[in-house]
Amino acid sequence: QVQLEESGGGWVQAGGSLTLSCAASGNILNINAWNWYRQTPGQQRELVAGTTTDGNTNYADSVKGRFTISIENAKNTVSLQMNSMNPEDTAVYYCNADVTNWANHEITRNYFWGQGTQVTVSS
Repeated sequence: QVQLEESGGGWVQAGGSLTLSCAASGNILNINAWNWYRQTPGQQRELVAGTTTDGNTNYADSVKGRFTISIENAKNTVSLQMNSMNPEDTAVYYCNADVTNWANHEITRNYFWGQGTQVTVSS
């Protein structure tokens, strides 16, 4: 199967920066798109940023101009650079990938999730 492993979460003061990374491994034939989501207690998971592997990106209005999603195709890795952070960015951040992979003797296409990483921004 496919595994996504996130890293880079932690604590930062308002106005600071953090970079999250997510690495995919497993029986991967192609990664079609990457997304970062975030979730706070009692709220639905929301899309923060997404990118296709040919470079089309999209961002939530709340992070435009502050966050940047980028991929390293050769390494099956995606990053989320977060600048000018504020307490409203505090959440668990999840990596998500649209993957074409080899499973059960056939080619399939599925979405996979990382385990989540906590980001806390203090005022």
